[in-house]
Amino acid sequence: MSNVAGGMFRQPEQIADAIIRKVGKRIVLALPLGLGKANHIANALYARAAADRAIKLTIFTGLTLTAPHAKSDLERRFLEPLSARVFAGYPPLDYAAAIHRNTLPPNVEVDEFFFLAGQWLNSPYAQQHYTSANYTHALRYVVERGVNVVAQLVAHDAGKPKPYSVSCNTDLTLDLLAMRRRGEADFMFTGQVNSELPFMGGEAMIDASEFDAVLASPKTDFPLFAPPREPVALADYAAGLHAAALVPDGGTLQIGIGSLGDAVAQSLVLRHRDNAAFAEAINALGGEPLHAGPFNEGLYGCTEMFVEGLLDLFNAGVLKRDVGGAVLHGGFFIGSRAFYRALREMPERVRDRFQMTAISYVNDIFGTEEEKRKARVKARFINDAMMVTLLGDVVSDGLEDGRVVSGVGGQYNFVAQAFALEDARAMIMLRATRTVKGRAQSNIRWNYGHTTIPRHLRDVVITEYGVADLRGKSDRDVIAAVLSVADSRYQGELLRQARDARKIERGFEIEGRFRENYPETIARKLAPFTEWLPAFPFGTDFTPEEQRLLPALASMKTASAMQLAGMLLRGFRERGGDAACLDRLGLANPQSLKELTYACLVKGAMAARR
Repeated sequence: MSNVAGGMFRQPEQIADAIIRKVGKRIVLALPLGLGKANHIANALYARAAADRAIKLTIFTGLTLTAPHAKSDLERRFLEPLSARVFAGYPPLDYAAAIHRNTLPPNVEVDEFFFLAGQWLNSPYAQQHYTSANYTHALRYVVERGVNVVAQLVAHDAGKPKPYSVSCNTDLTLDLLAMRRRGEADFMFTGQVNSELPFMGGEAMIDASEFDAVLASPKTDFPLFAPPREPVALADYAAGLHAAALVPDGGTLQIGIGSLGDAVAQSLVLRHRDNAAFAEAINALGGEPLHAGPFNEGLYGCTEMFVEGLLDLFNAGVLKRDVGGAVLHGGFFIGSRAFYRALREMPERVRDRFQMTAISYVNDIFGTEEEKRKARVKARFINDAMMVTLLGDVVSDGLEDGRVVSGVGGQYNFVAQAFALEDARAMIMLRATRTVKGRAQSNIRWNYGHTTIPRHLRDVVITEYGVADLRGKSDRDVIAAVLSVADSRYQGELLRQARDARKIERGFEIEGRFRENYPETIARKLAPFTEWLPAFPFGTDFTPEEQRLLPALASMKTASAMQLAGMLLRGFRERGGDAACLDRLGLANPQSLKELTYACLVKGAMAARR
């Protein structure tokens, strides 16, 4: 590691001082989105700014990762042991903690263009300093802000001709470095070596001479941020099965993170490995198996985020279509410990088939357009949303009061690609309802005061109840299609609103086959297929007790006061209960009225799930 231009450092305070000596007391620090942040360098610079108000520190980043915070004592009992096990050793980012405490110094400014979903919803500072940007536009905003320091987590292998890899975050870094070589940007490029970061090859490999300084020390090595995989509910699987039936063999795929993404991945695996069972499940749901055969040619992944489900598809023999030696091109990744370990331990020739590259490559067709068009055939870009309107507007990143839940990210980019590429489709997935304080609410709305994807780019909408193909249709036909995938408890009111707006004829009636869109209908239809649709299809870091607790705690979180009272009464009458689960929460032997109440609530919620 001796060829680094500005030298090697073992203490973060030393590298912070070297940065200040070189760029001065006005520091515009760019940190990669998500996993790729050099936490110790960022914290050292923050500490210097907190101690010296003459330093002006501006941080521009996205997806600041923090361990979940408990909002109640019962949540704390669940989260603290989980966090100690799963997030142990991950150094928290001091600027994020200061924002949470509302103690950020006046000489420090933090701007983000993408939030960890819901993390900053109630933070005035974060909401006021959010920058709304397509992922492909974030680069220009970094440069326009006058970035003079980039601090990135990197992998190191002394045996390589280019001994560093930017690994999980090629996204903006590759283009930033290219701009610096062309003289279009001037910044100090600093790296922090991490031993757990997989050494990704190809374009992710960086020569030592690119770095102005590198921090490398056992004291600043740390376990990567690794959130556990979420449980997949039957409603998620219903939507995932519908989506999987629309993916053509020999095509191109993007899927999202979380339970809906895992539902799509497992559905594609089922389609490939047990095609008869997949076809039966689709028929049971009343879906149309347009492309329902196994994957002989296989799929190619083109995705801003290399999600863990895509690796699962590779292992299942689904992701195998070769494009220039790669089965996948991605811009960044984050996942579980098993995901990172699998990438680190796989043979190099296999890992090299997962090529990390610039976000400008995966999220756009510009540049090498002819090459991309040939590669991205029959593309299915699958993204999640929070809500969809009857007219096809998609709400994915924010609320109508202006607060931001997450960010636009690359969703608009991939929707635009779907219209620019031949035979491509943009598929938006969402749950038809959500539960708030015990009351179900429709995620299909007549209208909403915020839009992420406007209705002129409406394409395919998928819920657990089916597929609404909206592309090129009139407003009237779009309304009819979206009504068919809405929960039947809300179809009547939605239809009334459309009629009152004269966007659909007074005599229109929803077809009978779409009037049975209820959660219990999904449960009944998929009951014969639960063997193929497990809650954790690809494994999880949750213990068996935590897996049993999760649905019970989730039902308590969304319950009304009346429902909680019912759970409490049922739990009080319940004899025994799941002793291991109660012990996991420290409630096996209640020592106070509060603990007895918690124990009864948990027992009642678990009994209701049986």
